[in-house]
Amino acid sequence: MYKGDTVVLASQSPRRKQLLEQARIPFSVQVADTDESFPDALPLADIPVHIARQKAAVIAAITSPEKIIIAADTVVVLDNTIIGKPRDRENAIRILTALSGREHKVITGVIIRNAVKEVAFSKETGVFFNPLTQEQITYYVDNYKPYDKAGAYAIQEWIGAVAIDKIEGCFYNVMGLPVSRVVEELEKF
Repeated sequence: MYKGDTVVLASQSPRRKQLLEQARIPFSVQVADTDESFPDALPLADIPVHIARQKAAVIAAITSPEKIIIAADTVVVLDNTIIGKPRDRENAIRILTALSGREHKVITGVIIRNAVKEVAFSKETGVFFNPLTQEQITYYVDNYKPYDKAGAYAIQEWIGAVAIDKIEGCFYNVMGLPVSRVVEELEKF
């Protein structure tokens, strides 16, 4: 595998960190402020890859060239519209109310790169929510404070057990990193 100082995770996400640790990939974490804007005409599936590439480029510019950088970005898509991280409590409640009883897509874009090579891919997972009561939604928002999560929820928390009827695709992708594909690509690197 890799020495602990070879792989750099360009993310402050505790979930991505946890997933790489579970996969037994030694890594360090390095983050920097990154522009997360994207061109308006970019297809939805390409947006998280575009943002991940920007994150990886910032870290590549400030780290040594032999480092392998992993960067990722996750978006939630409902009715062909990206649902971002909630701004506040009311926005989180509105987002979860919109997701209630519906299917949405979670798309994670990943960049794995060093100074000479880049691998880019995205993974899409369909998530089907059961209908939720307003009491369930406010309980989740007030107790779990999902303000740092795209779509205002984390699948591994209480709401995943209560709200999610089924998923089509990778569970870990919904957490923020399709870890089996990352491991596969790292082994090729």
